[in-house]
Parts: sequence; C-alpha cells; structure tokens
Amino acid sequence: MTPLLLVAHGSRSGDASRDLANAVQTRSGLDVRLAYADVRGPTIASVAADLPHAVVVPAFLAAGYHVRRDLPAQLAAAGASSFPVTPAIGPDPALAAAALDRLRQAGWRHGDAVVLAAAGSADAVALGQVRQAARTLQVATGRRVRVGFAASAAPRVDTLVAGLRSAGETRIAVASWLLAPGAFADRVAACGADVVAAPLGTHPAVVDTILARYEDALAQSAA
Repeated sequence: MTPLLLVAHGSRSGDASRDLANAVQTRSGLDVRLAYADVRGPTIASVAADLPHAVVVPAFLAAGYHVRRDLPAQLAAAGASSFPVTPAIGPDPALAAAALDRLRQAGWRHGDAVVLAAAGSADAVALGQVRQAARTLQVATGRRVRVGFAASAAPRVDTLVAGLRSAGETRIAVASWLLAPGAFADRVAACGADVVAAPLGTHPAVVDTILARYEDALAQSAA
C-alpha cells in the first residue's frame, strides 16, 4: 500500500499531531508518516526524502501559506514533486459537523450566540475558507456564526466575545476550528465565553476526512 504522508503545522505544546497520525494508522492499517511544516521536526523534506512514493495529506483546516507554498517547496527540495498532494482537510462539511459535535459536548444550547474560533492567517484564501466553515456551522446551529481569530487576523476571539456580551447576548458559545491543543487553543479557552469547545483532535470525522482525501488521490492517480 502507498504510504500516507500526513503533514501538520507543528507545535511547541505537546505533539497532538502524533495522536492523529496514530489514529489514522490504527483505523486504516496504512503506513502513516508524520512531518511538520513549521516549529518542530521532522520536516516535510526529510520525511519525503526517505519515501519512494507517498500520498501527501495536509492536516490543515484551511489552505494558507504552508499548504500552497511551503509544502510544494519542501517536496521539491526532497525530489518528491511527483507525490500526489491532496487538498487541505478543511473546510470540509464533515469537519464543521465535528466542530458542532465538540460544541455540544462542551455544553452548547440552542439559542446561544456562536463564534467559530480559528488560528488566523494573513492569507486571504485561508480566511475565506474559515468563513466558509462558519456558514456551514450556521446552518446547523440556526444562528449567525461569527468568526474570531487567536492571532494574525481580526477580530480576535476575546474582542468578539466581549462585543457580543455588550450587545446583550447572555450566553456565548465558541466552537473550535483548531486541530490540536496548544497556544492558540489556550487563547481561545481564555476568551471569556460561557462555553468553549475543545479542538477537533482525533474526532472520527477528522480521521475519516484524511482517509477520504488519501483514497481520492489514489483513485485520481490510477485514472
């Protein structure tokens, strides 16, 4: 079977991406390799250089700089430009459903004001994809879903929550558009909302989406 090269952002706060890679491998029986686009190793280039072939799946919730520029550059540096690269796993509707599931687990009630909290980006494409996820979540919650960011974009989650509170919202629930715990998740948790959902983590929908991207890439290569 063709290995699956899972590419994550990387964090200094633990290694939750390893848990996700292990979950994908356990579910599928595939040879799953993990590489990081930033912060920690192993790098994409170093892992790709050790593989004769692989399907590369970016474990990102939006296709920002790392997905559209850094990832292809690192594959090229490793002589692996021919490896199929799938779209980022977000903003898939299945992941918006997972975000709602996490929000329910945290205590969301119908009627709560809802904010979708993302990491943030300077990339307009990535920001647009986060807003696309918010629109999907809006249909499921029945209320307007505003988008707030932990960094690199406005409005910040805490500012947005404070504004909703000042506008008279009595209960505010924050859904997470983050994959893993870390500094951004800590900022979101401290935003002052009544309900703050956990990151998506190893939710079955995340694992299923990664495997669906992998299978689609194999099918396209065969065709």
